[in-house]
Amino acid sequence: MKTCIKFAAEVAWVVACSVSLAFGQSYPAKPVRIIVPIAAGGATDIMARAIAQKLAESLGQQVLVENRPGANSIIGAEAVAKSAPDGYTLLFTPAGTFVNNPFLYNRLPYDAVKDFVPVAMCCIMAQAIVVHPSLKVNTLRELIALAKAEPGKLSYASTGSGSIVHINMEAFRHLAGIDIVHVPYKGSAPAITDLVAGRVSMTVVIFGVVQEYLRAGRLKALAVGAATRSSMFPDVPTAAEAGLPGFDASGWIGLFAPAGTPRENVARLNAEVRNAIGNQQFIDRWLKGAGLESPNVGSPEQFDEFIRADMQRWGRLIKESGAKRE
Repeated sequence: MKTCIKFAAEVAWVVACSVSLAFGQSYPAKPVRIIVPIAAGGATDIMARAIAQKLAESLGQQVLVENRPGANSIIGAEAVAKSAPDGYTLLFTPAGTFVNNPFLYNRLPYDAVKDFVPVAMCCIMAQAIVVHPSLKVNTLRELIALAKAEPGKLSYASTGSGSIVHINMEAFRHLAGIDIVHVPYKGSAPAITDLVAGRVSMTVVIFGVVQEYLRAGRLKALAVGAATRSSMFPDVPTAAEAGLPGFDASGWIGLFAPAGTPRENVARLNAEVRNAIGNQQFIDRWLKGAGLESPNVGSPEQFDEFIRADMQRWGRLIKESGAKRE
């Protein structure tokens, strides 16, 4: 009898240890999936794949990128918000998902504050005011003067009503006190195509998208909407230097997890992302090569504070612009 009891106790101990090991297994124990809520091929998708590759190396697991575009990033964001909060399904998205959509839509299938936990800011995207050469202007002051002299004649392209480009251009219009016509497009590619063709007068765009046109003289950059000049085109002044202080057309791309994801998993991901994007080879190849800048926000907590402040800024800009999407 004693032997049976001893044997049963040993079995129970082995089972308990096995369960403990299973639950204590270091993260990640299986492949990680990163959902990108926009179409493949753009700056966000390229950055997601570059970071996924680095994470796969450091985490020792596959890191898969899945594009789920549609509805201004809402479809992909909803999928992550409703996934298991275990760190195995992540969202890699531009700022608009969190700082634009809550103010543009009457209803969202996710709560930008409550349904996600920020993991890491991955890069800064500073947009520049770019014009077609036919305008015969060489500075931002000259562009503003021309727009004031010919109200309603000049036009600007956006990547859609309520997009970051739309809001940034409306902020520019408001600050400069000019009357320019909004021409929305379904994405960056057709907007830039028509700008290069001269069908629209101007837009705001990250340098990486139009660098070839700028170097060939087919487009002209007048100012960058950021606190500092771009490392890709250092001769282009900031908006403040060009005579329009207060114009901020910078955005960001970040990594998020569903709310409730274990803090230790978030901390591990944050550390690995920061290690990847802090590597000089990564910076030179992926950030500078796309006209992006290194982030100035480190921990998940700092990123969360940054987002909340950014939401206030964008909420005000969207209200002033009158932009709305249903």
